[in-house]
Amino acid sequence: MSAPNSLLKTIFFTEILQGLALTLKHLIKGKSITEQYPREKPNLPDGWRGAIVHLRYDDGTEKCVGCALCEAACPSHCITVISAERPDLPQKRIAETYILDMTKCVFCGFCVQACPVNALASSKEYELATTDKRSLIMTKDTMLDLGDKYFRVREKRPEDSAAKINLFEGLKSNGFPHAKKGKA
Repeated sequence: MSAPNSLLKTIFFTEILQGLALTLKHLIKGKSITEQYPREKPNLPDGWRGAIVHLRYDDGTEKCVGCALCEAACPSHCITVISAERPDLPQKRIAETYILDMTKCVFCGFCVQACPVNALASSKEYELATTDKRSLIMTKDTMLDLGDKYFRVREKRPEDSAAKINLFEGLKSNGFPHAKKGKA
């Protein structure tokens, strides 16, 4: 390229004028690609990893068994699980306390993958901005509410659970068999 030609391009800002012409062409066309965010929500893909939620069975009982595998799998240590025995079934456990600190969460999805009963899922909740950090510490109840909001279709409770509950109720009413000391 010759020196006088590049000097003219520099003086008259031809690259800037070409860019402005392209912008004006798209402006006149009228086809807008800008999303009007607060009024129009974006369509998120199915693999979106938003806020972690708890799921329920179709009868309304929670799926979480309090095994704390999600807590062990979490790389940012933002999950705390305290489990306890279920009052109606002493052999079964539930998550008595479940706390998820969203300020530490990196949305990796390891807790969802680690859950053996599929009690956790990633929702499409992405609007987590707040003026109070304490509102981002989610309890089991808030996670269940979010799960009800985003996952309306619920998995059916496994059939064998009802049979096990009936067996346990029968044993409980008749009295549990006790092993005698020193005998197998």
